[in-house]
Amino acid sequence: MGGGGFTRLPDGSVVVAVWLPAPAGGRRIRVLVHAGNRPRALTRLRNLGLRSVYLRGNAHPPSPDEVTAVLCHPDGLVWRGSLDDETEPWHPIGALLRPAT
Repeated sequence: MGGGGFTRLPDGSVVVAVWLPAPAGGRRIRVLVHAGNRPRALTRLRNLGLRSVYLRGNAHPPSPDEVTAVLCHPDGLVWRGSLDDETEPWHPIGALLRPAT
């Protein structure tokens, strides 16, 4: 997967940001994960059923606003469909994986 990166925080943990295809459509979403290290962050995504998640390089690390968004969420796992639209909020990962009713 291209378009990802990470930022190491002062406490040693990391925030990983990756672009992924949305499970329910053709668009791409930006997913942010907070974890103790990079492999654990990717494992958290794979455990949710997003099996083809890889981080190659650090071309697009999370911005300071993205880091704040994921650190403020209790699960430490959020997504957003468009970074261009500042009015779109960050969503918990459960909203993405929940079946449509």
